[in-house]
Amino acid sequence: MRALTALVGQAGSLRGIGNPALFLLLLAAQAHAAIDGFVLNGTTGKPQQGSTVTLYQTTQQGPQNLGSVKTDAAGKFVFTQDVQAGVGGGPLLLQAVYDGVQYNKTLAPGVPTLGVDIPVYQSIKSPGSAKIQQHFFVLEPSPDGNMQVTEGFVYQNDGRTTWNDPDRGTLQFELPAAAQGKVEVNVRAPGGLPIRRAPDALGKPNQFKLDFPIKPGESSVELTWAMPFQSPGVFEDHPLSKAEVIRVVAPTGVEFKGDDLSLLGQEPASKANIYAVKGPDIKIQVDGTGLFNTPDEQGGSNNGQSLSENLPKLYGLLTANSSFAQSVGAVKWILVTVLGMLALGFVLLYRKGDPVALSEPAETKASTNARSRG
Repeated sequence: MRALTALVGQAGSLRGIGNPALFLLLLAAQAHAAIDGFVLNGTTGKPQQGSTVTLYQTTQQGPQNLGSVKTDAAGKFVFTQDVQAGVGGGPLLLQAVYDGVQYNKTLAPGVPTLGVDIPVYQSIKSPGSAKIQQHFFVLEPSPDGNMQVTEGFVYQNDGRTTWNDPDRGTLQFELPAAAQGKVEVNVRAPGGLPIRRAPDALGKPNQFKLDFPIKPGESSVELTWAMPFQSPGVFEDHPLSKAEVIRVVAPTGVEFKGDDLSLLGQEPASKANIYAVKGPDIKIQVDGTGLFNTPDEQGGSNNGQSLSENLPKLYGLLTANSSFAQSVGAVKWILVTVLGMLALGFVLLYRKGDPVALSEPAETKASTNARSRG
């Protein structure tokens, strides 16, 4: 307090500061403002008044709510709690709610906590500029008579509105009857970490919808499901939500054939083949067995190569989304949120469908994503 009083005394002589008591209040407010910033409406280009902002501390037990505030007329929010990212848990998380949609901002250790901008957008029920840029499948038929399917969708929204349609969903999909309606769904908003999301019944057998707002930028959805399958056999899918391009991935030891298939190339590290599918429906003859990320009983590798072995290289090509890379690096102590999405990240490498790029060295063709497991 003595040092603060001396500082106020010195400041009272500064031009423009004629009231030491006022300066004291301002200085005290700044001293206790651990986190502040602005909520900006990306649709209107103006500050967003009245948006609710909540501060969370991430921990191994889950996010801990540290309180909520409302933005003022200038869109500003202030949290006075003395908290730091990485102290007592993982990154800090700011969550702004506007027009029925949550917008998250991750504060990793070392990231400034003052003057943080959180963009929000107006919601519309139509897709607007949003579209499904990629739809892809990783098919893993196993020797025990089952097939593990990792199905992914990559959305690109180049507009300034969020597509949010809780009634019809922003993704509709159908599972084969043999899957018995059992599916794990993980979603990732632009620059965010993966979140588990439960689908809803669409009204017809084996058809589902997903209530997931598609914000400006790139979002992704991953479905994981399984079905009985004997090789050789036929895999079929009838997409309800149409994508610009469709890709399928065959692990080493598995061969795909079909009139609408064209081989793009082979991934150098895992030797998996990448195919383009004409679509819109998918019908593939599958011959052989092969798995990713599963060692055999003798402790060696199976027919395929473990994708987790390439984890550092996969992270290396996240430069297109540096904020996400920082977020993952900040929570690397929760590895379970990383390993589950390697198959999705693997296929994302080929969303441009460039056969020439497929022949580049593995060191220059690595990427990943992350999927929450709880």
